[in-house]
Amino acid sequence: MKLIREEIESVKFLVETTKSGKKSLYIEGVFLQGNIKNRNGRMYPMETLRREVSRYNEAHVNAGRALGELGHPDGPTVNLDRVSHKIVSLRESGDNFIGKAKILGTPMGKIAANLVEEGVKLGVSSRGIGSLKMTREGCNIVGDDFMLATAADIVADPSAPDAFVEGIMEGKEWIWDGGLLREKYAEQTRKRINTLVDQRKLDEHKLNLFNDFLSNL
Repeated sequence: MKLIREEIESVKFLVETTKSGKKSLYIEGVFLQGNIKNRNGRMYPMETLRREVSRYNEAHVNAGRALGELGHPDGPTVNLDRVSHKIVSLRESGDNFIGKAKILGTPMGKIAANLVEEGVKLGVSSRGIGSLKMTREGCNIVGDDFMLATAADIVADPSAPDAFVEGIMEGKEWIWDGGLLREKYAEQTRKRINTLVDQRKLDEHKLNLFNDFLSNL
């Protein structure tokens, strides 16, 4: 399965004040989009998103552990040392899913809050894993094996081209191993196989040389 990321710019930052006067910073906006070909050439069937968002809400949002990071993580798992916010709601609205996340007082959360205060335009990037199937029209349909890792990471360059990210990730696959997601490098596997083949040839060559030596005694 491939790591799949989608970036959205149309989010807003809100400051909410409690009765005690404590202020909290929130992100709110469209986190996920279905039934539309996005700028990355991918389309998420609404039924796939609906099922996965339902699972994500039950397992993560409702349990208070739907976390997101600041920046572009290179894998599907959440790194606790880079957590900046907690997603508090994710609801369906037409073909979109509207999310809301609270900026936390973690080191990365404080950086995100400072960036907002300084007027830096930030966006969100969803992250998940799944298979892709190309249609004749050139659209990649996200498979029904799609699993949402986080509904939103905070990114500073949501409008940047995805070519660089895709280039880094193109040789990686993610597989289930004992209930855990592990990274599988196709290139490393290929090199290891080639090394084993070369080692076998070398061992066979050594054996032939030794046999030749014995025959000449």
